[in-house]
Amino acid sequence: MTANTAAVQKLRNETGLGVMDIKTALDEAGGDEAQALEILKKKAGDKMTKRADRATGQGKIGAYVHGDSKSAVLVEVGCETDFVAKNDDFQTFVKDITLQIISMNPIDVEELLAQDFVKDTSKKIADLLKELVAKTGENVAIKRFIVYRLGE
Repeated sequence: MTANTAAVQKLRNETGLGVMDIKTALDEAGGDEAQALEILKKKAGDKMTKRADRATGQGKIGAYVHGDSKSAVLVEVGCETDFVAKNDDFQTFVKDITLQIISMNPIDVEELLAQDFVKDTSKKIADLLKELVAKTGENVAIKRFIVYRLGE
């Protein structure tokens, strides 16, 4: 069975992965989009593992001050090149991570990665990170964060 164009486009918009990877996953899944998505997630995880030892000397420090101005977060997210650091997907990821931290108050990066994403509880933060690595083709790492709360 060959992948239909609409399914390929839908998964491409959702994942940002290459058309050939998506077609292969859809063919492997017999046209089942949900199963193809799982195959793509596994491949993204494999890519992430392969890139994990690459240096992440570039990136961005994201900042968010909560509406009441009584709490704020700073987060450092690293990547391999300044080109990716300026990418819209990377910028959105950093912003989403600041919102996640201020909302869910994780203790450390490990706990953060295990949390359900506040904007889509069907995904973990680790899943978002894997998706970003697959989209950008670079190692991306949440390096550290700090939360400030007035009076603490």
